[in-house]
Amino acid sequence: MHRVAAQSLDQLRTRTSEKWTAYPSDVLPLFVAESDFPLAEPVASALHAAIDRSDTGYIGNDGGAAARAFAGFAKERWDWRVDPERVRTTTDVSVVIVEALRALIRPGDGVVITPPVYPPFFELIPEAGGRVVEAPLARTDDGGYELDLDAIDAALASGARAVLLCSPHNPLGLVHPRETLLALSAVVERHDAVVVSDEIHAPLTHSDASFTPYLTVSAAAREHTIAAHSASKAFNLAGLKCAMFVTASDRMTELVRALPMEVEERTSIFGRIASTAAFEAGGDWLDGVIASIEDNRRLLTRLLAERMPAVRYREPRASYLAWLDLTDVGWGEDPAAVALKRAKVAVNSGLTFGREGAGFVRMNIGCSPEVLAEAVSRLAGVML
Repeated sequence: MHRVAAQSLDQLRTRTSEKWTAYPSDVLPLFVAESDFPLAEPVASALHAAIDRSDTGYIGNDGGAAARAFAGFAKERWDWRVDPERVRTTTDVSVVIVEALRALIRPGDGVVITPPVYPPFFELIPEAGGRVVEAPLARTDDGGYELDLDAIDAALASGARAVLLCSPHNPLGLVHPRETLLALSAVVERHDAVVVSDEIHAPLTHSDASFTPYLTVSAAAREHTIAAHSASKAFNLAGLKCAMFVTASDRMTELVRALPMEVEERTSIFGRIASTAAFEAGGDWLDGVIASIEDNRRLLTRLLAERMPAVRYREPRASYLAWLDLTDVGWGEDPAAVALKRAKVAVNSGLTFGREGAGFVRMNIGCSPEVLAEAVSRLAGVML
């Protein structure tokens, strides 16, 4: 498998994105979910062509090209037959979540989340008028995590009206099994509730895992779900602002079509151009990136065993985010603060992912092996 190599630190420090401007140059930034890989050539070519033709105006009708590109990608990657007529764009996945929830719930309704989970979930639900209800992930006998279906069932039985699903699950890189998602759909159907499924990390599912789109697991799921998809995480296009509402039933499709036209018109024309190119022609590049991430996840296992054996870590099966348990290291509830102050390594504080994140950090391994090794070396040096 051809690997895509991350750019050098000198190249990366010329970027003006958050990852490379939030901290001084002596800090290794392994926090925000931006990757260090160069832009996929088909995406870069499409954007250069847009500049060359001065295609920088208001977004117009692309004839369904972006929707068809996503449908083709979904069929190839996940054997999922998406109807392009049921795909609508907007700025980003956070907007998909907020606007979908506004269409699905009443003000004050409870929305279930499963911490430790993507921190903005705690804010997006109130923005949409809902109330956060927590049903933390359950720990498995082998030290992993899984959805706690009984807790979700109890939350819906107590009056919550929706589930905000993270699939694959950030920060764990957990790919939910099909049987778990099928069981979830039965729970949601029993309570006549709804689901918004954030599937932004799905294109980054690793070669030894199988992603299941929630909309494919049952007829019930198709009736009660709006899914959020985007090329932004896999192809590092967050700044270009394009994401997709995806539905699979008349009921949910009509709810999305009823959203104000501005929701779609705020899509970036560059984001739609880049996303179309990524989904149509970026597959080989993406496979190379995933291979490099898999190399890094194994490298991190080895480095931690050699240098920081007190750290507990399960290799992710999606994305480029590692969830590290430092509770036995002795750095307190917020080891990210110690890592930044004493090791000059910026990682995400586990506390921002919910109470269950105390003693944990999230580390971005979408970087070069050299940067990853340097980060572990710096962290291990603090323990000496």
